[in-house]
Order: sequence, then C-alpha cells, then structure tokens
Amino acid sequence: MPLTQSVTFKVQLQNQNRFQVPKIVRWEYKLETSQILKVTLKVLDLGFYETFMAKMLSDGRITVPRLVTVILQQKTPNLKDYFIEVTLEPI
Repeated sequence: MPLTQSVTFKVQLQNQNRFQVPKIVRWEYKLETSQILKVTLKVLDLGFYETFMAKMLSDGRITVPRLVTVILQQKTPNLKDYFIEVTLEPI
C-alpha cells in the first residue's frame, strides 16, 4: 500500500546529495520504491525551500536533483552544515 498522506521528518544531506528516509517512517507509512513522491526540502535555519518529484531507492535514500542542489547552494554555500526538514507527499 503506497503513501496516502504527507509525512515530515528532519535530516542532514549525505554524500552525493542524498538523504535517507528513516526506517521507522518507511515501515509506518509502508513506502514503496515504485511510488513517485513530491519532496519538499526546507532549510530550517534559513527558511527557504525547494520542491521536486522523486522515487525512493531500494536502500531508502532519495537523491536531490542537481538543479535543486545548485539553487539551494546559491542561497547557502554548504548545505551539509544545516538540518533540512523533508516533507514527502503522494501525487
């Protein structure tokens, strides 16, 4: 059963501009790797956000597209220093 409601959690970006969806979130909301998700990233300390569509990889990670990364890095040079609030929504 795919995701039917929005879910929010906080992460830090990992290598190659990826973040991991917590295992408890994947289990509780029964996230599937085949489902397309609307992903909203909000940089907590600075208050700006970007939205994109993505699929979760089999290991529970989502890759932030290069364009979104470049846009966010124009506002702050090093994203790995900030916590990011992630909202996943079904389409």
